[in-house]
Formats: sequence, C-alpha cells, structure tokens
Amino acid sequence: MHQRIAAFALMMPIAAACALAQSQGSKPSQPMGVQPPPDITRIQEEMHHAGAPSPGPLKITFGSKTSEFTADQLASLPHTTITVYNEHEKKTQTYSGVPLIDLLTPLGVSAKPHGKDFQFYVVAEGADDYQAVYSIGEITPDVHDGTVLVADTVDGKPLGNNGLFQLVATGEKRSARWVRNLVSVRVLKAQ
Repeated sequence: MHQRIAAFALMMPIAAACALAQSQGSKPSQPMGVQPPPDITRIQEEMHHAGAPSPGPLKITFGSKTSEFTADQLASLPHTTITVYNEHEKKTQTYSGVPLIDLLTPLGVSAKPHGKDFQFYVVAEGADDYQAVYSIGEITPDVHDGTVLVADTVDGKPLGNNGLFQLVATGEKRSARWVRNLVSVRVLKAQ
C-alpha cells in the first residue's frame, strides 16, 4: 500500500506539468505519465515558483532561538546592494537587502565559522513550499566571496509578485536557488 502511495506521489509533478502543458496548447507525444513534455524542467520550475506575495513576517530559526522580520523591520536595517544577472528574467537586476548572515548572527550563528560550525546549513523556504539549501560557508563572507541576500527591493522598487522578501545570491550561474516569497529560514545541523 505504501509503495502505491509513494509511486502516485512521484507521478503527481509530471501529471501536473502535463496538464499545464496541455492547457498552454502543447500536447505530449505519448499518453500522460509515459513521456513528459520537452519543457518539463521549465514547467516544474514555474510551478514551484508560482504563488502570491508572502502574507506575513519572515521567520528565522536557529535551535531554540527565533526572530521575525516584517517588511518595515527589514527596511530599517543596514542594506547591501548587489547587481546580478537574473537568468529567469533574462536581464541584469540590482537587488537591495540585508545579508543573510547579518540576520543569523544575533541568533548565535558564527560570522567566522571554524571546525564544527561547518556542520550547519540553511534551508530557505518560500510561501509556495519551494526550498533551497546553502551551507554556512556559502553565506559567510569570512569564507566565501559570494553574497546571500534577503532582498526587499529590485531595481529600486518592491519585489512585486516575488513577495515581500526574496533570497538572492551572487556568484551563481543560474537563479535556481533564489527563493521568491521567502517566509522561512532555518539553520539546521547535519547528522
């Protein structure tokens, strides 16, 4: 019984993508579930990133410590500006926001990680349940040249359909780990 449920759950994204492709005018070459349409990756990415602007504050958790940020609270913090090519939008954009590490250090995350600190990683989640993972080393300027930013504006304007907050990173070839409609950031420890 559990195997049937698991198999059904695995087929659901393909079935949904096929239904979306059919509603957009394209037809799969085989019966549904046999062969996904050629643009399955693009369709699944669009489905994952769809969603309304985040309804509430951004919740950040490390162990038993939690902090929340509304749009006004984040706007009041010192901001950093980055200019990156947004592969999804096919253009260069300028984002402004707060480096993620600056929001984590008040909860006890080390700004200069050493040894066992590298067991920690970050799970960023959007309102649509889309998730991306970053290691502590990737978000710390002491270790990595890139910047992972909790952005609240793009090109000097609110994010619009991307929610109140968006996780954006420099140094990435694609924007696949950028999380729109960011509502949650959890710092977890690898087992």
